[in-house]
Amino acid sequence: MAVFFNQATLTYNGGVANSNIVSGEIVEVVTASKTATPSTYRIGETVTYVVTLLNSGSTAVSGISVSDDLGAYTSGTLNLGPLDYVEGSVRYFTNGNLQPAPAVTGGSPLVISGLSIPAGGNATLVYRTTVNGYAPLVAGSGITNTVTVSGGGIINPVTASETITTEDSAELTISKAVSPATVTENGQLTYTFVIENSGNTAAEATDNLVVSDTFNPVLSGLTVTYEGTTWELGTNYTYDEATGEFATVAGQITVPAATYSTDESGVVSVTPGSVTLTVSGTV
Repeated sequence: MAVFFNQATLTYNGGVANSNIVSGEIVEVVTASKTATPSTYRIGETVTYVVTLLNSGSTAVSGISVSDDLGAYTSGTLNLGPLDYVEGSVRYFTNGNLQPAPAVTGGSPLVISGLSIPAGGNATLVYRTTVNGYAPLVAGSGITNTVTVSGGGIINPVTASETITTEDSAELTISKAVSPATVTENGQLTYTFVIENSGNTAAEATDNLVVSDTFNPVLSGLTVTYEGTTWELGTNYTYDEATGEFATVAGQITVPAATYSTDESGVVSVTPGSVTLTVSGTV
């Protein structure tokens, strides 16, 4: 809605008279909304945006452009864009009917032009983006993405925004090493398990992490350490010397969240949180 004011001036024989001030408003006939799927993100994932334009007027609105800032934000002196447009992904519909592909200018901002909205109808744009290395990853972070609709006689550009947030969760991997690679009979063998968390949320005791393994050959006289602390059989882990079946007790392992740093170009790097579990025994 745009409010306007107007006043007339009368001049006569060197005199001036001003009229009263009248006001009115211009009601916008074009409105916009924007949604994203999914509503959370990780680096490398695809996010699909749907922009819906409604025309409440009695005549079609043509020559419209939609500009998308692709979530651009500033960090210090840097202007960063956390989303990349997927080339060729735009689909354009009017009243639910697929239309020929509109003109698209990639980059940041993404500009889609030559659009029309039928009288009393709607136009919909669907397009995909990918989350790149400039996306913030700390828990609770988000990407706010705004489109600006202009042209077609629209007096004040119409905007619509959508915010997606980080997928706040632990993201765990486990690796295993053996030492020595060659062992004699009755020799000592050590398995080392490294658990890493690339997620922005710590894995807590309530997440009930369990490491299980069946040692072949079976080990005897087990020594188990977790982050350098010796564990107790039955309290921290279980082991069957007849079968070689080993398992940690649920809730004994926790893994800190990853930490994040930003280089001078604004790219975010991830340092996983990690813990180490070692199991030694006699072959």
